[in-house]
Amino acid sequence: MPYIALEDHLPGITGLLEYSKGTAQPIRNLTQFLLRGPSTLTEAERELIATVVSYGNECTFCTTAHTAAADLLAGETQTAEKVKQNIETAPVSEKMKALLTIARLTGESGKNVTTHVVERAKAAGATDIEIHDTVLIAALFCLYNRYVDGLGTALPIDPAYYDVLADRLVNHGYTRLPQGYDHLKKA
Repeated sequence: MPYIALEDHLPGITGLLEYSKGTAQPIRNLTQFLLRGPSTLTEAERELIATVVSYGNECTFCTTAHTAAADLLAGETQTAEKVKQNIETAPVSEKMKALLTIARLTGESGKNVTTHVVERAKAAGATDIEIHDTVLIAALFCLYNRYVDGLGTALPIDPAYYDVLADRLVNHGYTRLPQGYDHLKKA
């Protein structure tokens, strides 16, 4: 049960973003820019970064939501699952292994990111902006993970909610739906 009064039909981050639209807007804008804006990293790769950080932070809502988004973008369900279990053996490029390692370490503490792991990413072809964006996405998802869990938000009753959410994230992005979310209320 959430620690503050949130709308019952909006589990996880959605309820929090609707609760405080003023603080939500800049967070949504940054997330939209980082995860859906121009980048040499694919949207699926950026969702994997969100997934790895959320998984490391044990945030069930965010892990499940971003795994579903990564799966939808990739058109398969194996990669995100394998990345969560072991980055080094996952079916991603060496560059992504290095960037996902940076993301995981950032999720633990920014001080855990060392020259060694950054040099590994650069040697695998990562650019400075890709390293920058990886750390920023990881830091942003630490904020989300702590926001969701720190206020005790509810998990969806129906696991299919995550598929609907993934579709919305992939096809609409991280901006607020123009019509809001009342359509999600049960009749």
